Amino acid sequence: MSIRTILVDDEKLAIQGLELRLQPFDDIEIVATCHNGREAIRKIKTLKPDLVFLDIQMPGFDGFSVVQGVMDIDPPLFVFVTAYSEHAIKAFEAQAIDYLMKPVEPERLADTMDRVRSRLADKRTSDELDRLRTVINEVAPDAADNLSSMDDDLASTRFEKLINIKDRGQIFRVDVESIERIDAAGDYMCIYTADNSLILRETMKDLEKRLDPRTFQRVHRSTIVNLDQVRQVKPHTNGECFLVLESGAQVKVSRSYRDVVARFVH
Repeated sequence: MSIRTILVDDEKLAIQGLELRLQPFDDIEIVATCHNGREAIRKIKTLKPDLVFLDIQMPGFDGFSVVQGVMDIDPPLFVFVTAYSEHAIKAFEAQAIDYLMKPVEPERLADTMDRVRSRLADKRTSDELDRLRTVINEVAPDAADNLSSMDDDLASTRFEKLINIKDRGQIFRVDVESIERIDAAGDYMCIYTADNSLILRETMKDLEKRLDPRTFQRVHRSTIVNLDQVRQVKPHTNGECFLVLESGAQVKVSRSYRDVVARFVH
C-alpha cells in the first residue's frame, strides 16, 4: 500500500534533494510538491495525503501555520524538515512523527520511514489530535492569527462564485452573491435573485456543499438564505421569526434554526 506524500519547502533544491532521497522507498508516492504554506494548506485539504514533509522556516505561512490550517480535517502525519534551531522542534517530538535536519541523511530518513509505517498501521486517536492542537497553540500562538487573512482565499477556491442553471431551454450564469434565497421542491431548487427566479435540478444537500456557509445558511428544512441580503429580523410566535430580505421578501426561520438569527444579535 502506497504512502501518499506531499513535500513542502520554499527552496526548490531542497525539494529536489528530498525527492532523490525518497526514491529508494517503493511505498512512497509523491502526490504534490509545494513551495509555500498557502499552497500546502490547499493541497493537503484537497489531496488528503497520508504524510507531509514540512519545512518550518518559510516566508509568510510557516510550517506551524500549515499544521494549524489543516486542523479542521483529519490531518496527515507530519515530518518536519529544517536547517534552523531545534528549540521549537523539540516541542513537537511527542506529537509529530519526526524531525529531520538539512541536509537529510539517508540513514536518518530510513528510521523516520519506519516510524511513519508503524504509525500509519495504528490510526491516530482523537486524543493525539487534541495534543497536537495544544502543542501548536503553545509553540506557535500566532499561527491561527496568520491564517485569518487566508479565509477569503480558501473560500474562493472551495465554493462556487457562478452557478450555471439550465431553465426554460436557456442556460443562465448566476452570480452567487446575487442569490437572495433558495427554496427546495423535491429534487428541484427555486433560485431567487432580485430580478429573476430560476429552477435548478439539484438536491439541497448537494447545493449546500457548493455554497459558502459563512454567507448561505439554511433557516428552514427547505429554505437557504443569503445572510448578506437580510435587512431586518422580525420576532414571531413560538420562538420563530421572519427575516426581511433586501427585496422585501420575508422568510420564516423555524425554531430548529434559531442559531442563525443569533448572528444578527450582538
